[in-house]
Amino acid sequence: MSFLNFLYENRVGRILLRPLVSKPVSDLSGELLDSRFSKILIGPFVRSNDIKVDDYQLDNINSFNDFFCRRIKGNLRPIDQDNNSLIAPCDGLLSAYRITDDLVLSVKQSEYNISRLLKDRKLASTFDGGYALVFRLCVNHYHRYVYFDSGKKYRDRNVKGVYHTVRPVALHIRPVFIENARKYSVIDTENFGRAIQMEVGAMLVGRIVNERPLAGRVLRGVEKGHFEYGGSTIILLLSKGQVELRKDLKDTLNKNVEIPVAMGEAIGSR
Repeated sequence: MSFLNFLYENRVGRILLRPLVSKPVSDLSGELLDSRFSKILIGPFVRSNDIKVDDYQLDNINSFNDFFCRRIKGNLRPIDQDNNSLIAPCDGLLSAYRITDDLVLSVKQSEYNISRLLKDRKLASTFDGGYALVFRLCVNHYHRYVYFDSGKKYRDRNVKGVYHTVRPVALHIRPVFIENARKYSVIDTENFGRAIQMEVGAMLVGRIVNERPLAGRVLRGVEKGHFEYGGSTIILLLSKGQVELRKDLKDTLNKNVEIPVAMGEAIGSR
């Protein structure tokens, strides 16, 4: 049994889990990974996750978190320039769900109520009949993300919560996305109507760093922010009738199938 399985599936483990998913523990972990001493963790992390360091800009790396938030070389994540294309805002494992009666059914065996996810029942009703796209980032993924379309963004909203892991062991047991700390932007986009772009924190991810939390105009493909250490999740909520998903996503709709995608690639069209 792995340590995470022990924490989520064993009675004693669940007792130990409570402090581990708290904000103070996440904050402390973040401080340690910001320190110069944390640089000794970079080499083992690179080897265990088979990271191709030549793909990244590695100037001014002074801590583990600096490395974790490293920027990829620009030519390796081209942004699809067709405004009719819906692009992935990040690297990750993508699963797609139809939103019906305020509910995304059975995301890894947990049921997600959109109004609880957003903490706003009226806003949630905007997305009934639309899509929820869930991008799960593993530790070896690129942890910077961009705006998926241009438009008018309202002031970011913060929802307090805990920091469960987003690995399947937790997703099978807990409604992680409505328990974890998260931030989201309401965007009136140019090409896909009103949408939500949400970042969800995870175990040992104390900081979701968004560059522009205030209201203003945003541009497709421009960096929105980054996660610090750990796997995490980005969720797009799209209104009904605004997008035609790519065939492989339509074929796996509501089936909990994860499809690897890269930031900037087309995953649908209007």
